[in-house]
Amino acid sequence: MTRLVKIRRVLLYTLVLNITVAAVKTGYGYTINSVSMLSDGFHSFFDGTSNIIGLVGIWIASRPPDSTHPYGHRKFETLSTIGIAVLIFAAAAGILKEAYSRLSTPHDIEVTMTGFIIMGITLLVNIWVMTYETRKGRELKSEFLLADALHTKSDIFISISVIISLIAAKMGYPIIDIIAAVFITALIAKMGFSILMSATRVLTDGACIDPKEIKRVIMNVDGVRDSHDIRTRGSKSFVNIDLHVLVDPETTTSDAHVIAHNVEDTVKKEYPVVNDVIVHIEPYDGKKTTPDQ
Repeated sequence: MTRLVKIRRVLLYTLVLNITVAAVKTGYGYTINSVSMLSDGFHSFFDGTSNIIGLVGIWIASRPPDSTHPYGHRKFETLSTIGIAVLIFAAAAGILKEAYSRLSTPHDIEVTMTGFIIMGITLLVNIWVMTYETRKGRELKSEFLLADALHTKSDIFISISVIISLIAAKMGYPIIDIIAAVFITALIAKMGFSILMSATRVLTDGACIDPKEIKRVIMNVDGVRDSHDIRTRGSKSFVNIDLHVLVDPETTTSDAHVIAHNVEDTVKKEYPVVNDVIVHIEPYDGKKTTPDQ
């Protein structure tokens, strides 16, 4: 089973759980007029929507290279994480609108033991989903699964704030429900910003591995006298490297070709996440490059 197929399976499992949790929270939130529970329910619906976006993005990312995308389609997985961020910001705006509406026109909140039971069960489900996605995200080195797990983690804090607001309403302080909704909005927006920055780093070719560490590995290859201009880009699971290797001027083209292959193999062995290494051979002139080159 390929990596992307495994990721799709994880997303299908979590999609079913997220939609179920969202339906329960939203339905009961409407019943008791709790804006914080409604907000939590809407957020869970967006969890499910993000799973669908992920499934589409992973499907496109799994396509092989072609004439229009000779380097493959893997960045569509990263684009999917931006889709999650957009949905999160939309959810935050909707929650703020609902909170303002409730502030202008107060509603009585019906607090029952059923509400606490529902929130407790859904909280446990969210903890399981977050743990499962985090473990699979690290195992499969999937930036989307890790982002989705981070999204689910916010659900856990949100559910806790909802439980607190229900307790406050039971004690005669329904305004806490609206304050909790605003707090939820802040958490959601922060989560969206974090996901957006992570995805942007990949799409803007941010460095992935410290060049000094790569140079240390390269210098152990026979025939390599020095190395410089080491650059990395990509995601945590799919890194591309290009670098310059200096060899003795007397080295034949054939031997230089072997050295380049050895450099590539050594780097990939040291860093399994590296997909491609482009090696440019240069003659060594006796001058040492600086450590950060």
